[in-house]
Amino acid sequence: MAGNDKIAENNADAPDANLTSENEKEISIDALAREVQESLSLAKRHKFWETQPVGQFKELGDSSLPEGPIEPPTPLSEVKQEPYNLPSLYEWITCDMGSEHMCNEVYSLLTNNYVEDDDNMFRFNYSKEFLRWALHPPGYYKNWHIGVRVKSSKKLVAFITGVPARLRVRDDVVNMAEINFLCVHKKLRSKRLAPVMIKEVTRRVHLENIWQAAYTAGVVLPTPVTTCQYWHRSINPKKLIDVGFSRLGPRMTMSRTIKLYKLPDQTATPGFRKMEIHDVPAVTRLLRSYLKQFVVAPDFDENDVEHWLLPKEDVIDSFLVESPETHEITDFCSFYTLPSSILGSPNYSTLKAAYSYYNVSTVTPLVQLMNDALIMAKRKDIDVFNALDVMQNGTFLKELKFGAGDGKLHYYLYNYRINHVLNASELGLVLL
Repeated sequence: MAGNDKIAENNADAPDANLTSENEKEISIDALAREVQESLSLAKRHKFWETQPVGQFKELGDSSLPEGPIEPPTPLSEVKQEPYNLPSLYEWITCDMGSEHMCNEVYSLLTNNYVEDDDNMFRFNYSKEFLRWALHPPGYYKNWHIGVRVKSSKKLVAFITGVPARLRVRDDVVNMAEINFLCVHKKLRSKRLAPVMIKEVTRRVHLENIWQAAYTAGVVLPTPVTTCQYWHRSINPKKLIDVGFSRLGPRMTMSRTIKLYKLPDQTATPGFRKMEIHDVPAVTRLLRSYLKQFVVAPDFDENDVEHWLLPKEDVIDSFLVESPETHEITDFCSFYTLPSSILGSPNYSTLKAAYSYYNVSTVTPLVQLMNDALIMAKRKDIDVFNALDVMQNGTFLKELKFGAGDGKLHYYLYNYRINHVLNASELGLVLL
C-alpha cells in the first residue's frame, strides 16, 4: 500500500528542510513502538497480531533472538484445507482480474473505499491497468486474489491480495508473498472482516509452501522492520495549493511558488532515453548489482524486470542512460503513476501522482538523473512526484525541492525476524 498523505503544513514552503539523521530515526522508531504499546490498555492491544508470528514490541532490542523465520514451516498436510468461516451473510470468491467484469467490480470497491489521507481529502484511484500489472507478476496465483461477496446481492464488499516475490534479507533469498489491497467496504468496518481476510490469504499462501510475507501500512502494528517518510515534489504547484495538497508558504506569492518549482523543458543527460524490451538484460544486471548493498531488497531476475519495469502507458515509466560512446547502460530511473480522487474540490476531480520506484546511478549523478525523471513526469502531466526516503533517495530530496509529507509508511515482514529496526536507507524495496 502506497502512502496517501500531503505535504506537511510546516514544510509547504521549505523543501530544503533538513533530513532526519539516521540515528535519530532509529531511536524514534523504537520510541514510537514502545509509546504505542504502552498507551494501549490491555484490552485494546493488538490482540490479533500478538497471536501471529511477527516481531513483537516487547522483543525490540533483544539481540539474543535469532534472525530469520520465527516459526518453522508446517507440513502441507496440516495446513487448513477449507476456507475460514465468514459471517453467514457473506461468501468467499476468487477474483479473476483477467475478467473485465471482475476487474470493474474490484476497481469500483477500491475507488470508493480504499486508502484516504487523514483529512479525507484524497483517495487512491488505482486504474484497472495498474491493478492488472500489480497482480499479474510472473508466477502469480489467481486464488491469492480474494474477494468477499454478500450472498444475496452478490455485491463485492471486501478484497485482499497476495503476489509471489523473492526477497533477499541480508544473505538469504526467501520466497515470500507481498500482501496488498486490503479493503473493506466502509459500511462493514465494524464486522471484523480484516483479521479473517488476513488469515485466509495466509492460509492460501501456506498451501503453496510459502511461509513469509511482506506488507506495508500507515498504522503502527507489531512491529515495523523500518518506518519510511514520504516526500513530495510539486510539479503543478497551483493545482496542489488549490486542492489543499499543499499550502502557499508565508512570504510566498503564487507566481514565486510557480517559479520555484519550474522545471527545464529538456533533460540534461546525454543518452537519456525510454527503456525498451532489448534493455531488460542490461537493466537486470545494473539493478541486481545496485540492490546488493541493502539489507532487504527484491531478488529480481529478467522476467521480473520485464514485468515490473518495462514501460506501460499511465502505469510504469522507466528511463535509462546509454553511453553515446560505448553504448553501455550506465544509469536507470523509474516511477509508477497512481492518481488519487480529489474529494470535495469544485475545480478538480483527480490528482495525478508519480511515485519513485527503482533508480540506479553509476555514472550520472543521482540528482541529475532524478531531475530528468521529474522533467519526464511533467511531460506526462503529473501534478506531484512522490518518493520514499528508502535506498539512496535521501541524497536528492533536499536538492530537488521535495517537501516532507505528513504521514509515515511502515514496512513489515510476516514470520521473519530482523533483530534491529532498519534505517529507511537500508531498505531496497518499494511495495505498490
